[in-house]
Amino acid sequence: MKFLFIYPNAGSQPGFNYGIAHLSAVLKEAGHQVALWQLCEDIAPLPSESEFVERLRKEAADIIGFSVVTHQWPYTARLAAWTRKATRAPLVCGGIHTMAAGEAVLQSGLFDYIIRGEAEEALAEFVEKFQRGEDLSRVRNLGFMRDGEVQLNPLRPLPNLLNLPFKDYEIFDFQNIIAAKNGWVGLMASRGCPFSCTYCFNHQLVSQYRADLHCSFKGLNYIRHFAVEHLMAEIAYLQDNYDDITMFILDDDLFTFYRPYVEEFCKAYRKVSSLPFVVNAHVGFFDEHRAGWLADAGCKIVKFGVESGSERIRSQILQRRMTNQKITKAIHTAHKQGLHTSVFLMIGLPGETCEDLMATIKLMATARPGRYRWSYFFPFPGTKAYEISREGDYIDFDKMADLENFTDASCLKFGREQDLLLQKVGRLMPWFVNAYSDLPVADYYREKVEEILALDEQAWQARISGLEQEDQEISKKFISQGLSHYAIKYNRFMGVISDYFLAEH
Repeated sequence: MKFLFIYPNAGSQPGFNYGIAHLSAVLKEAGHQVALWQLCEDIAPLPSESEFVERLRKEAADIIGFSVVTHQWPYTARLAAWTRKATRAPLVCGGIHTMAAGEAVLQSGLFDYIIRGEAEEALAEFVEKFQRGEDLSRVRNLGFMRDGEVQLNPLRPLPNLLNLPFKDYEIFDFQNIIAAKNGWVGLMASRGCPFSCTYCFNHQLVSQYRADLHCSFKGLNYIRHFAVEHLMAEIAYLQDNYDDITMFILDDDLFTFYRPYVEEFCKAYRKVSSLPFVVNAHVGFFDEHRAGWLADAGCKIVKFGVESGSERIRSQILQRRMTNQKITKAIHTAHKQGLHTSVFLMIGLPGETCEDLMATIKLMATARPGRYRWSYFFPFPGTKAYEISREGDYIDFDKMADLENFTDASCLKFGREQDLLLQKVGRLMPWFVNAYSDLPVADYYREKVEEILALDEQAWQARISGLEQEDQEISKKFISQGLSHYAIKYNRFMGVISDYFLAEH
């Protein structure tokens, strides 16, 4: 059988899809032929309808599977409609969107099947039974329409990561992905997260798996690790087979969760690589021991999910119960070991006031991480945060349907004045942080912020196009004066302290 994966990745940073890489490896191990088409402008121009149809006809796949995240659904729907014109092969939709909106995907009439959850075993069974012409109706994780009604089969137990074959990198245009990501290459040491943040799919996945398997969280074995030896072999493979890798990034939800694993990884890493690496951490699972092991192993950046500087928003809206004091302590602990810190932030959260937004800015100004990356909150269907947003009448559903990413705009509505403030902070977060800091440039940026805040909507729109250039020019001036400051760097939704990017060069 020939299986074609289609990975809609338009309007977003080029991604390496871990799920597809594992699924492809499983299918190839079973003797099937596998191909992939990743649709991302940074890798190749997006096709027209005729170009898309022509290539699909040439591929002549027996089954076509889409891997979809929610904000790619509108583009996916268009591609699926085109696919129907090119082939009679069954269309299967997978990815996290099938957990969020599986019934809606099937009711759209664009797909014959969906596969929910971690699907390595489910997809292999589906393809084998399809090839043999056997009944598919009892395949766990599968969803389909029967007599006009949606049927969602129960989920099977989560796969044992130790039994999975080596990821299939060859299916991707991986060298071009490396180039598009400036040499940064992702790795996954584990799956699962112990937390139930309202904006994340983890709580939804856990609830569905527990319901279908009739088990406790502990019995689900949700948090699983790949063997350290397996990960080291993967790193060695990547270094031997691809050029221009400059950084490895551990994309686990929470790499620092299990302390013995962190120690084992760090001891093994230096034996196979001299490249720096990046990890995701949590302020509640980060201490001097972890920081020291990471620093000794060559870790360069530790990333913390903070999301909001408002303790009220974190506790009541996001279910992230940690204090600003603990956040600041974790950042300073990392800095003591020479680690650069990165903080994830969201703005435009349901229930967020001007005071809450300013609390986020002020926390960054006082905690002083090495960098912070911000995005607009997006209410993923199926999450608790979606229900909070819907019940509060915050969602602009028309705008939500058109969004391709979370960095350009919010799909929530707060009123004209607050919406305009969000636009300004979303473009110029570093200016605001500098203004509220004790950095020597604070007075200058305070005047710039007051100038920006005074702009009405029309004047603001006229000013937007030149802001990035203005930020660069201001930054150059302060660099020449030897004054530390945050500037927009690497992409337009990241603020980085000048000490770091100057040392990098």
